[in-house]
Amino acid sequence: MAPRIDVYDPSVYERGGIPFAQLTWLRENSPVHWHPDPEGPGFWAVTRYADVVAVSRAPEVFSSQRRSALLNELTPEGLATNQMIMLSQDPPLHTRTRSLVNRGFTPRMIARLEDRIRAICHEMVDRVIEQGGADFVRDLAAPLPLHVICELMGAPDADRDDIFTWSNQAIGADDPEYAGADGASALFGYAMELAARHQSEPLDGIMGALLEETAEGRSLTQAEFGMFVVLLAVAGNETTRNAASGGMLAFARHPAQWRRLLADRSLLETMPDEIVRWVTPVNAFRRTATRDTEIGGHPIAANDKVIVFYAAANRDPEAFDDPDVFDVSRPPGTHVGFGGGGPHFCLGSHLARLELRVLFETLLDRTPDIALSAEPRRLRSSFVNGIKEMPVTFTPGPRRG
Repeated sequence: MAPRIDVYDPSVYERGGIPFAQLTWLRENSPVHWHPDPEGPGFWAVTRYADVVAVSRAPEVFSSQRRSALLNELTPEGLATNQMIMLSQDPPLHTRTRSLVNRGFTPRMIARLEDRIRAICHEMVDRVIEQGGADFVRDLAAPLPLHVICELMGAPDADRDDIFTWSNQAIGADDPEYAGADGASALFGYAMELAARHQSEPLDGIMGALLEETAEGRSLTQAEFGMFVVLLAVAGNETTRNAASGGMLAFARHPAQWRRLLADRSLLETMPDEIVRWVTPVNAFRRTATRDTEIGGHPIAANDKVIVFYAAANRDPEAFDDPDVFDVSRPPGTHVGFGGGGPHFCLGSHLARLELRVLFETLLDRTPDIALSAEPRRLRSSFVNGIKEMPVTFTPGPRRG
């Protein structure tokens, strides 16, 4: 018997997380499914791994730019603004922007951050280790990517709380706790201040490089820089935070996997990708058909709204052995937690893997008996698989010397 299908309503996700029972039924029975949309005529829900990958790798047919990559409908003004973000651009515009920012996120550049990331992780643990308990999200998952993003941006520590608040508001428009405030505009304004200051006090590192001309005479305009900072602050902060929180929840639900890590630290190399597959921090993105086409043999009309559900694809038994098993030794590289390939593959994937590896390595060393002490409180969002609060306990220990 078919379940009641509603994989768009954010309250569904707030109550129980990603609705895997519905997504599984869709993937097995209606993998390209016409779904009602309270803001428009409806959309095609795409849930099969092969179809999600095919849509992701054909930007000329399935556009991010025509109606943005976000799930909800935008006003003409909102759409014009959103199309300035690389996330909602198609080639060749996306190709130009991405080529400018790629240079700061190569594996070699990211590897230079490992010592700093490890220091941040120890500082976070130091602040809670004597208490024997913490809110995993606020105290351990959120500060790490926030610190790293602020350092990449050249933002002073004093601005971290503001950037944290603005990124929450930008991603949580469907959550009453964050709705009503325009965090994206606040982040853009802040980025404009950084760009203006760069003229007299040059920013260091990646952000400064983005405002300087390359050997070919190319650079980001101030507006493009501002929109990239919005994307970096939201995507680089929220996704890693929710991957870490969701990963800790997975270990709480599957303690044998935590014991495997305690016994064999080499599994820290494969663990980050399995966390991202299992959690799928970004549940779905939207595309718009540029012409009459098909997905998996199913006809799609020009301008139809298409939503690809990465969470469903990441549990597809056609793509993964035992997909409903959390296995930290699973070979990495085939999941779509960083996108389904193509031009929009996650720019920060190397950074996310590094942050997750070092964070959980630090927790294994210093809080080996960490455990959930209450059920998590989830974000009201069908876009992001977010956790807002998750209390944990552990044996109290000493701060570092």
